[in-house]
Amino acid sequence: MSNTNKTFYRDMRKKAQEFESREEFLNHDLTIMSFRRWGIHLPSRDYSIEIEDWVPALAATIGKVVMVTAMVAAFAAQFGLSPEFVAENVRYELLIAGALFVILFSAILNPNANLAGTHGPMIPLIPLIAAAGGHPLALGLMVCAFGLILAFTKGGSKLMTLTGVGVRGGLLIYLGAVGLIGQINKTEAWAASTDQGYISFAVIGVTVMVYAYLAKINKRWLAIPLCSALAGIVAYIMGAEFAFTTEPGLPHFSPFYWWGEDTGWQLGWPNLEHFIAVTPFALLAVAMWSPDYLGHRVFQELNYPKEAKGVLMDVDDTMVGASVRQGVGALLGGGNLASSWGTYMIPAAIAKRPIPGGALLTGLMCIAASVIGYPMDLAMWEPVLRVALIVGVFLPLLEAGMQMIHKHKDSLSAGICIFACAFVNPVFGWATTMLLDNMGLIGDHERAKELSNKDKYLIPGAAFIVCVGSLAVVGQLPGIPALIGQ
Repeated sequence: MSNTNKTFYRDMRKKAQEFESREEFLNHDLTIMSFRRWGIHLPSRDYSIEIEDWVPALAATIGKVVMVTAMVAAFAAQFGLSPEFVAENVRYELLIAGALFVILFSAILNPNANLAGTHGPMIPLIPLIAAAGGHPLALGLMVCAFGLILAFTKGGSKLMTLTGVGVRGGLLIYLGAVGLIGQINKTEAWAASTDQGYISFAVIGVTVMVYAYLAKINKRWLAIPLCSALAGIVAYIMGAEFAFTTEPGLPHFSPFYWWGEDTGWQLGWPNLEHFIAVTPFALLAVAMWSPDYLGHRVFQELNYPKEAKGVLMDVDDTMVGASVRQGVGALLGGGNLASSWGTYMIPAAIAKRPIPGGALLTGLMCIAASVIGYPMDLAMWEPVLRVALIVGVFLPLLEAGMQMIHKHKDSLSAGICIFACAFVNPVFGWATTMLLDNMGLIGDHERAKELSNKDKYLIPGAAFIVCVGSLAVVGQLPGIPALIGQ
């Protein structure tokens, strides 16, 4: 689409029947789209909604319910809040995400900004945040502030360009492999807890066979709805218990209710001490964004045609969206920590669809799930949830990482990245290997020679110091006690 000659997507679009295959149609659709930054985009005029857009929408809605539930429950456990509070806050978060941000930001204002999802790696740190005297609202506002600083200085896109192929591949392989193993283990643990361990074998076995067949016929975009549905059906037929418990309804909408002394979070409004306590955690959360965003952008590039430059995710604009969503959501009373929405972007890339069409459907599905209530139960049922994450997120990440490693020098960087990630975590692994790679100590030495001293030492060194320093402060370096609260 061009702003000068007013040629819109609808003027260049061709019908699917004009192409020999569905894939050719989808690839052509991607190449003719081009979105404006912070302008008005409309369905039909600027983008279309195809059947494939339902795939990332479904995956994203399942992922949102699951991840927000996990995060709010982790906070609630520290403050002695009830399961009823968790359910209401998750319902509230679905409305905030769907109505205010997914549709408004990613479907209308800036379709190059990925949806603002949930920052999963921060969930294990929530007990430490609470122990340090942290406050969810203070944490949310500090993440918003640091995120906007990084976005407006173009730090996110700069760090992405300075991350070499080997480091990118290693990061994706690690995230995919660890996530895949984790989901399989959780499926087995769930089945064992019901004294029906054989159910996990059946569910995973069916998933492997169906996924392999879909890959053979080049229909992997069907994996999430088909595999999730089959997982639920197989589990139920074999005796797994399931019941709808979340009834239709609406949450409280007043921030004063959520941040009251005796209502909502029962914490009141934060003070200066709360903001000081959460600062290192907020720095770490934003430092984690770069490898996360990098993975999502790379996954797009691997699955889209090379000519589809106009639909690629803008890292800095995605950070702006996530930051604003974080600040507003926290002020309203939500318990989410935002990041780039992986359970949306990865399935969207596999399905060869741009951001806005599926974003519109995702927003509507989040609103529907919140109001109706019952879909939240189905999304959180163990076999459906685990299989959706396996085929929709972690297995594609693993595959993408392996596809990126073509040269011996890249495999060395990837191997060291995986080792460093396993030693501490992906933040440490990414920051360390990016620094070593850009200095020419590992990986492509010729690439390192072409970098300026600023790109070789200053920026990767600063990223390393911020990441490792934040990890040290909050006690995430092996064998080193947390510096905070000592």
